[in-house]
Amino acid sequence: MKPVLVVDDDQHMREAMKEAIGRLGYSTVIYGSGEEALKRLDQKAGYALAITDMKMPGMDGLTFLKEVRRRIANLPVLVITGFGTIENAVETMKEGAVDYLMKPFSFETLKKAIQSILARVSYEKEILTRNPEMQKVINLAGNLAANNITVLIYGESGTGKELLARFVHKASRRGDKPFIAVNCAAIPDNLLESELFGYEKGAFTGASEKKLGKFELANGGTILLDEISEMSMMLQAKLLRVLQEKEIDRVGGNQPVSVDVRVIATTNRDLKKECAEGRFREDLYYRLNVFPIKLPPLRERPEDILLLAEYFMAKFSSEAGKRLSGFASDAVEFLKDRQWRGNIRELENAIQRAVLLCGSDSVTVKDFMFDDTDESFNGRIRDMEKDMILKTLREVSGNKTKAAKILGVSVRTIRNKLNEYGQIFPAQ
Repeated sequence: MKPVLVVDDDQHMREAMKEAIGRLGYSTVIYGSGEEALKRLDQKAGYALAITDMKMPGMDGLTFLKEVRRRIANLPVLVITGFGTIENAVETMKEGAVDYLMKPFSFETLKKAIQSILARVSYEKEILTRNPEMQKVINLAGNLAANNITVLIYGESGTGKELLARFVHKASRRGDKPFIAVNCAAIPDNLLESELFGYEKGAFTGASEKKLGKFELANGGTILLDEISEMSMMLQAKLLRVLQEKEIDRVGGNQPVSVDVRVIATTNRDLKKECAEGRFREDLYYRLNVFPIKLPPLRERPEDILLLAEYFMAKFSSEAGKRLSGFASDAVEFLKDRQWRGNIRELENAIQRAVLLCGSDSVTVKDFMFDDTDESFNGRIRDMEKDMILKTLREVSGNKTKAAKILGVSVRTIRNKLNEYGQIFPAQ
C-alpha cells in the first residue's frame, strides 16, 4: 500500500496526522517544509496522496501544490488551511488540489476526505479513456466532487452521463451514502412528483400507507435527476424550492421535511435554448448551471473507440463462453469509420451482437453487418440468448439469483424468459 506524504511545519500537527493516518491503515512520509519535501520527492517511489498545510514559512502550500502538479501531475493533493483563508483554499482548488480542510477538523472529517480522494483515484480507472478532452472532464469532475455544489452534466444520449455522475458521488465525502438515480423522462408527470417527494397515507386513492420519495431515500447522499429537461414546469418550481430551502413537501403532507441531498442533473438538450423557448425555468437553470460539465460524443474521442470496443468484447465473450483473439483488420476499420450517433451505448450494443454472431476466433466486419428488421437475424439472437441463459443456469445448478447476477439482469427477467421457453428450473 502506497504511503501518504504529509508536509507541515507544526511538529504537533505532524505527529497528530501520522497517528490519524496510521489508524486508517496507511504509513506516512513526513516533512517539515515544502522545500525539504520537494528535494526528496521521488516520482518512482509513489504516494497514495499528498497532504500539505497552507500557511508555512518559506514555501507555502500553494507553491508546493503547483510544484507537485508540475512534477507528478496525477498525485492527488489535499490542502489544510486555517480560518480566514478561504480565498486561498478556493485558489488551491483552481490549481488542482482535490480537496481542502479547514482547521480545526476532526478525525472523522479527515477520514472522509482521505477515503473520498482515494475512491476518486480508484473510480477514475473505471472510466476508460485516452482522449485528452475526456481526461480534462474527469479531472474537473473529480475536483468538483469534494464540494457540495450542484453539478449539471450535458451530453448526447449514450455518452456516459450517469457513469460520470456516479464518479462524482463516489469521489465526494458522501461516497458511502446513498446514490439514487431518477429518470425524469421515463416517469409520467402525474407520478414523478410522488416519486421524488413521497406521499402521506390517504393523500390520494390507493395511498394506503406513507411512502418516502427519492429525495428522502437519498438523504445524506446524492440524487441524480437524469434528463431533467423532461420535467414539467410545475415540478421545476418545486425542485427550485428544494434546492433553495433544503426541504421537500410530501404529497398530502402538512409540513416540510428537511433533506440533505446533493443534486446532480443531466440533460441531452441545450437548456439555455429551452429557457428561451419557454420550456425550462430560467431561475432553475441558473441554480443548476453553477458548474456545467460537457461530455464529448464518442465521434470526438477517436482514441477511445477501439479501447472501449476491446473492453466490451472481453466482457461479452466471457459471458458467452467464447474465446476471441480480437478484431480482424476490416472490423477495426469499420469501428473507426462509423459515426456512432448512439455513442458508447450504440458501440456496446454493436459489440455484444457481433460477439454473439461471431463464428470464428476473431470478430470480422461481417459480424457487424446486420439488419434489426431482419426476422431471421432476430431469431438467431433469441436462440443465442436462450442458449446463454440455460447454459448459465445449468452451471449454477438452477440458481436463478446467481444466474441473474452473472448475466447482469434481474431475477424477474430470468423467470419471464424461462416461462417464454417453457423451461422449468427449481424455485430459488
